Amino acid sequence: MVRTAADVTFLAPRAASARLTRRALLAGFGVVGLGALSACGKTTKMAASPPADGEIESKLNLYSWGDYDNPDLIEAFKSEYDVLVQVDSYGSNEELVAKLSTSRGTSGYDVVVPTGANIPQMLNHNLLQELDLSLIPNFEHMDPNFTNQYFDPDNKYSICKAWGTTGFVYNTKKITRELTSWQDFIDTAQDEAAGTTSLLEDPWEVSAIALSALGYSLNTEDEGELDEARDIVVDQLAPNTKAYIGNVATGMIQGSFTLLQAFNGDARQGLYEVSDPENWKFVFPTPSANLWTDCWAIATGAQHPDAAHAFINHMISPDTAVEQLDYIGYPIGTKGLDEQAKKADIDEPDLIFPSQKVLDRLEPSKQTPADQIRTKIFADAQARSGA
Repeated sequence: MVRTAADVTFLAPRAASARLTRRALLAGFGVVGLGALSACGKTTKMAASPPADGEIESKLNLYSWGDYDNPDLIEAFKSEYDVLVQVDSYGSNEELVAKLSTSRGTSGYDVVVPTGANIPQMLNHNLLQELDLSLIPNFEHMDPNFTNQYFDPDNKYSICKAWGTTGFVYNTKKITRELTSWQDFIDTAQDEAAGTTSLLEDPWEVSAIALSALGYSLNTEDEGELDEARDIVVDQLAPNTKAYIGNVATGMIQGSFTLLQAFNGDARQGLYEVSDPENWKFVFPTPSANLWTDCWAIATGAQHPDAAHAFINHMISPDTAVEQLDYIGYPIGTKGLDEQAKKADIDEPDLIFPSQKVLDRLEPSKQTPADQIRTKIFADAQARSGA
C-alpha cells in the first residue's frame, strides 16, 4: 500500500511522521493536529450498519494516536454516510486522559483510542460511556483472545482496535547462538551484545524483562520481587545498554545495535528497512511478555454517538481487516485475520501473529501503585547507562 501526501495533512515533515509508529509514540514521540481528512484516491466499500433509526449525525470527532488508521477506510466511512470526520492525535495515554479529564465531558471528541491498561482509571473518572453493541454488529467477528479482557470484562466500554506484544530482535551475524528467553537476553546483553543493546523507553516493559526471567508476575506489586528485578535491570542490563529507544527500526538501520527489546510490529518494520533482513531474528521470549491492546471507545459526552457507533462498526469489519493491518502494522483483533493475511501475501505474518501457545503465556500490563517503583528502577537504569 502506498500512502500519498493527500491522505492526511501532518504538521510534522512527512519523512519524520512516517517513522513515528504507534508504539514509538507510546515511548515518547509525538505528532499532533491532524485536520479533517481530505478525499483519498481509493474508496473502500464497507459493510457497516447505521443505527436503529437509520440516521446518524453529520460529523464525527476522532481522537487517536497519530497515523493510526488507514485513511482510505476513514474516507470510505465519510463517503458512505456523508459524515465529516475530524481527526486529532495525541502522543500518550496520559495526554488523552488529561484532555478528557479537564474537559469534564465537553471535549468535543466522540471516538477515542485508549490502551487497555488505562481503561480502569478512565472508568473511575467517568471518561467513557457505555457502548450499544446492537449498533456494532461486527463485534461478533472479534477473536475471543481479545474480548472480555480484565479491564472491561463484558466489553461494555471498549472493543479491541489493535494488539501486539513485546520481545526482542537480534543480529544473527554478531550473535550466533539461538536465543529464546528473557534470560538469554540478559546473558547476551552482558556478553556478545555488551554496549550494543537497546531497551524500550518504557519503565513497565524494562522491568518486565527481569520479572519474567525471575518467574514472577509482570504486574507484581511485591517490593521484594521488584528489588530482585532492580538488581538485574540496574546492575546487569544498564551498564551494557547503549540507548533506550522507541523507534526500534531506526536502531536496526543504524547498524550500531545487535540486540534490541522491541514490539513485534515495530521489529517487523525494521526488517523492511534494514539492508540485511536475513541476518535478523525476532523472538517471542519465554516465559512471558506483555499483551497490549488498544481499544475503540466513546468519550463521555460524545455529541455524535450514532456516528461513533457506526464508525467503530465500520473499522472492525472483517472485510477490510487486512487493509488496516497492512497500514498500521498490527492486527485489529478480528477472527481469522492471520489466514486472511497469508492469502493476501502480507510479509512476515509470523511476526504479526504469535501462535496460540505464545498468546496463552502472555500477561497484559496493568496500572498499579507499584508503577512508581518501576519508574524509579527505570530512572536508575538510565543513570547507570549514562543515558
